[in-house]
Amino acid sequence: MDLLPIFLNIKNRKCVIIGGGEVALRKATLLLRAGGNVHVIAETVCDELAALCTANNAAITLRKFESADLDGAELVIAATDNQAVNTTVSTCANAKHTPVNVVDQPALCSFILPAIVDRSPVIVAISTSGTSPVLTRKLKELNETFLPGNIGRLAILLGSLRARVKKHIPKFNDRIRFWENALESAVPELVYAGQEAAAESLLLQQLNQLDNIAHTGEVYLVGAGPGDPDLLTLRALRLMHKADVVLYDRLVSKEIMQKLRPDAEKIHVGKQRAMHTVEQETINQLLVRLASEGKKVLRLKGGDPFIFGRGGEELATLAKAGIPFQVVPGITAASGCAAYAGIPLTHRDFAQSVRFLTGHLQQGELQLDWKLLVMEQQTLVFYMGLLGLRTICEQLIAHGMDAAMPAAVVQQGTTANQKVVVGTLSDLPGLVEAQALVAPTLIIIGRVVTLRKELAWFGS
Repeated sequence: MDLLPIFLNIKNRKCVIIGGGEVALRKATLLLRAGGNVHVIAETVCDELAALCTANNAAITLRKFESADLDGAELVIAATDNQAVNTTVSTCANAKHTPVNVVDQPALCSFILPAIVDRSPVIVAISTSGTSPVLTRKLKELNETFLPGNIGRLAILLGSLRARVKKHIPKFNDRIRFWENALESAVPELVYAGQEAAAESLLLQQLNQLDNIAHTGEVYLVGAGPGDPDLLTLRALRLMHKADVVLYDRLVSKEIMQKLRPDAEKIHVGKQRAMHTVEQETINQLLVRLASEGKKVLRLKGGDPFIFGRGGEELATLAKAGIPFQVVPGITAASGCAAYAGIPLTHRDFAQSVRFLTGHLQQGELQLDWKLLVMEQQTLVFYMGLLGLRTICEQLIAHGMDAAMPAAVVQQGTTANQKVVVGTLSDLPGLVEAQALVAPTLIIIGRVVTLRKELAWFGS
């Protein structure tokens, strides 16, 4: 994060604008909307700015900028086309520890004014940290499109009932659940449709039916996909924002973790070879205990929870304990990593079937039906097979697979650290060792790997 986003209260506080042109007019309009006490310093001002200041009792001083103009200022904006003046304003402001914005010159700024979507009291501020104003504008357009016009009215209604709800529901977690249930009910749509009285009536009805607040929690078993946060499903994102506590695996990327509700408790229960941070049975019982306490529990797993994710074992424990749960599939590593590596798992000329297998060694061996795996016209995908790669290749060759069969290893697929090594069964282990790949990796074996030459589109 390059800049700290904050919302600053400038009501009735001195805000200085240096400049008198069209840009200064836009900035003065913004500051006045926020209740600032605007002081314009410029040798000349345009007619529109003069009229705006007159209508809002804002001060205009027609002269050159002086350092004393910043005395007592909450912030200053330099909006001139004179580089020397802008630099002087920035230097003086920094010396006085006054926040300063120099329009279109990020290097001279201590703060940047974001693009704003105004549904007061709901405010969305958007910034690209000064790197791309055009992209900022595009993001503003998206938010303008998707935010309901009356969402500000909804915020006002909810705010008007906060004290009443707090009195009726003293426990913080119960209040959170009440508001979440209210926002998932018909209340928002009634407000958006202009029926605020009906929305308030429904809210009060819900408040008077406190028995509707569920005291038994729920578990969300969610697949986080192979790493790229853009591959999360909409439902996964929605439940990630609702969870009170999150149990997450080692394979869940930090970018996905950043999308969790900030105040949610986060518990790492990941496992890696020869080091189980938390045993599976302990995880199962922890899910039951947390949900029994009335919490909404997110069990977040890399990939898909039902493909080598032991999700079925966890749900069996929950079902036995009578804990309600939901399952959200994720894009499994085989599908995601292959797609980002430019390798179709099936193709009418090369493979009519695909097999997902675990390459995890047990006491240095892999107990698989190797004769079945060497059949033509199929693709093999091995999860957790980095340490067993040489064994996999040797066994396939020993049981009749062509030593020249194309094969690939994908490291940390779909992420910025993705690396793809392509070879054959005979030389792939050596190539991977030379590249020093690290887990998590995925092994893809089959003639479809040859298509990567023309279909690769992401990363290396």
